Amino acid sequence: MRASETKICVIGLWHLGCVYAACLADLGYSVTGADEDPEVIRNLKQGKAPLFEPGLDDLISKGISAGRLTFQTDINASTRDTQFVVIAYDTPVDEHDKVDLSIVMRAVDRLKKAGLSATLIVSSQVSVGTCEHIEKALNSSGSVGVAYVPENLRLGQAIERFMRPDMIVIGAQNEAVIGKVKGLFSPIPTKIIEMDLRSAEMTKHALNSYLATSISFANEIGNICDLVGADGLKVAAALKADSRIGQKALVRPGLGFAGGTLARDLRVLQEVGGKYEYETSLIDGVLIVNERQNNSIVDRLQRVMGPLNGKMISIFGLTYKAGTSTLRRSAALEIIKRLKGEGALVRAYDPRVSLSEESALGINMSLDPYSACEKSDALVIVNDLPEFTELDFVKIRNVMKAPFVFDTQNLLEQSKVAASGMKYIGLGRGMMR
Repeated sequence: MRASETKICVIGLWHLGCVYAACLADLGYSVTGADEDPEVIRNLKQGKAPLFEPGLDDLISKGISAGRLTFQTDINASTRDTQFVVIAYDTPVDEHDKVDLSIVMRAVDRLKKAGLSATLIVSSQVSVGTCEHIEKALNSSGSVGVAYVPENLRLGQAIERFMRPDMIVIGAQNEAVIGKVKGLFSPIPTKIIEMDLRSAEMTKHALNSYLATSISFANEIGNICDLVGADGLKVAAALKADSRIGQKALVRPGLGFAGGTLARDLRVLQEVGGKYEYETSLIDGVLIVNERQNNSIVDRLQRVMGPLNGKMISIFGLTYKAGTSTLRRSAALEIIKRLKGEGALVRAYDPRVSLSEESALGINMSLDPYSACEKSDALVIVNDLPEFTELDFVKIRNVMKAPFVFDTQNLLEQSKVAASGMKYIGLGRGMMR
């Protein structure tokens, strides 16, 4: 069967689902994206994704123009006569990073009632054991093959990660299902790793937990560097030069992880450990270090500036990650909440945040970085948007009340900031002694 004759339905159209639908259409498949939110569907039909992701709007428009990509709210109709159905909801987590699978299970229930006969691919973030439960639920009234293909996208790099991944993991309980799903992803030139459902689910938990552990390790080392006057960036460069660690290792000190993405998997493993009376000491420690890291930003400001009550703090970068527009559980929002709790005044700047989101946040936003710094007592860089490195720091210094720049991402060139007459403070750079 030619790619154009293979019909796919992607259910759940936020970040993961939109990337899935647009990329599969670009590979030549006939794709229908389905979501119950009529506003999301209206915007997608006009080539507008519900959040900013580099290149995504253009790829959606390309698929629509080619006649390979359509969108609708009727999920049952969308799944008729399809060979594959993909559940691609971005699984929500609560304020404690506990995963909520209700949106996924509602979709499964709807598919069961519709008499699904296509191969079902689950790429939403789910807890280990979920896909076996889904397969049993669907097969009580028919014969449906279920595969788990863990997503490994990154906000800001999602299309590249989908089209040129390091690997694709396919989990299923029989070879026939694995064969079908391998065929679907065969246009993507990468290694395919086959395994059972639970191993595939555990792979997702393990990957995110490893990344989280690396981040907390780097931040623990960076915090000690601050205590003894060492430079964590130089330490990180040496670590990466060791072939046992490697150039892509997350050993650079900075902020902790946020957004629930990594913490979700750590919490799942904690729950599994509790269920089997296994003490997850390492995972517990990773979460403790991370929470302390993000909470420490305000403490560090207080060490430099004294009491924050009545002080004006400028925040650059509100989004969860640079290169995207999502604010979901961003570190900046947590920092701002605590700053306000200390009585500080906050003014923020982020070119990716929409006006509707600004008003909903109740944050004093500025349209440009220089007005955001007027009469400010400190500037805090929270995400690593590249354009922050191109700012005129002499101009910023001239409008600020006090000359402090606190770079939580170690993004800026220290000498450039210092030459402007400002006091530069990095994170994990030995500058807090």
